[in-house]
Amino acid sequence: MARAFFRRRKSCPFSGKDAPKIDYKDVRLLQGFVSERGKIVPSRITAVSSKKQRELAKAIKRSRHIGLLPYVVK
Repeated sequence: MARAFFRRRKSCPFSGKDAPKIDYKDVRLLQGFVSERGKIVPSRITAVSSKKQRELAKAIKRSRHIGLLPYVVK
């Protein structure tokens, strides 16, 4: 008997031809990578590459600082 459980390897949503750009003003895109409590979701769950995860975290933090995204959801 071969493998009983095979997990498909996820690919980064920001790499590729028609991938969206990470921009701090694009609140709708950034909200997809923030949990219900307002925390940044880790890359092992979202399958974002490490370089793009750093870029994403910087954009989320910048957006929070300006006031486009909340720090904490109540």
